[in-house]
Amino acid sequence: MAERVAVTGASGVVGGAAARALLARGDDVVAIQRGYVPPTLAALGAREFRADVSGPVEVLAEAFAGCQAVVHAAARVDITGPWEEYERANVIGTRHALEAARLAGVSRFVLVSSPSVAHAGHALVGAGAEPADPWRARGHYAQSKAMAEAEALAAAKGAMAVTAVRPHLVWGPGDTQLTERIIDRARSGRLVIIGSGSALIDTTYLDNAGAAIAAAVDRAALERVRGRAFVVSNGEPRTVAEMLTRIAQAAGAPAPTRSVPFPVARMGGQVLERLWERTGREGDPPVTAFLAEQLATAHWFDQRETREALGWLPAVSIEEGFARLAEALGGVAPTGERPTGL
Repeated sequence: MAERVAVTGASGVVGGAAARALLARGDDVVAIQRGYVPPTLAALGAREFRADVSGPVEVLAEAFAGCQAVVHAAARVDITGPWEEYERANVIGTRHALEAARLAGVSRFVLVSSPSVAHAGHALVGAGAEPADPWRARGHYAQSKAMAEAEALAAAKGAMAVTAVRPHLVWGPGDTQLTERIIDRARSGRLVIIGSGSALIDTTYLDNAGAAIAAAVDRAALERVRGRAFVVSNGEPRTVAEMLTRIAQAAGAPAPTRSVPFPVARMGGQVLERLWERTGREGDPPVTAFLAEQLATAHWFDQRETREALGWLPAVSIEEGFARLAEALGGVAPTGERPTGL
């Protein structure tokens, strides 16, 4: 049966994908955003509501009125910035969304989280969804999301069912976080491989992330789902070199041809992070310590429990994803040849 579902951060990459997945199956979606809501969502039938999740709880509760479920995707996702901004958007914003959902009588709450909440910098091979750990998480974003997830899952002990979904490295047409950054750097000749490029990583095609979140909305109240976190990915690990190369080629941009040793990249990232922090520079530095670790170490996840618990399977394979990206951006369609490194 169709339900009314509120989606915070609906203009974002993952929030927008979740809203589209819910609309496609006939749900009544309330798209909540601090500012601009993409006209595509309104064209698909979404209701628009403007609110800041870190603002008054009563305003959010009004947006959630009549909703059976909430997808909370609003977050600060920038690579660098003052801790106070991450705390306000990610920790306080999640706290307000939880309280507003309780006030509105919402029965299910799905938090869009990140695998980085449990990543301490070492390789993850066939890993599961380890508990969020703000003390070991790397960087302001991961630390604030870890705090938010821990608080959200603790709230599952009450009347409202809460679960967390952690989409891993989301990419696809319209993605401004990962895909656009890779392409921009490739076009400017600044895209490099860190380390050998042979580390295996899981990624998630954008539409699959949205569908997994919609599945979590349906299953959040189940005993095996309530109060738990689930990492979501395509379950098709590829090398870092292949992912960077083929995303760049899908846009007609040159593949990376240079590599930087991991220790050099990590140290350089630490220096640049401090420089950006001290000077208040806008935009992202060329590399951060966390980004260097992400691009040089393996991190892929066992998807069996996620798929069984959520009753979900990725509908778009990595190969089809590359083809869709190339079609959208006018680049090179996949050939089946996989770069293995430099």
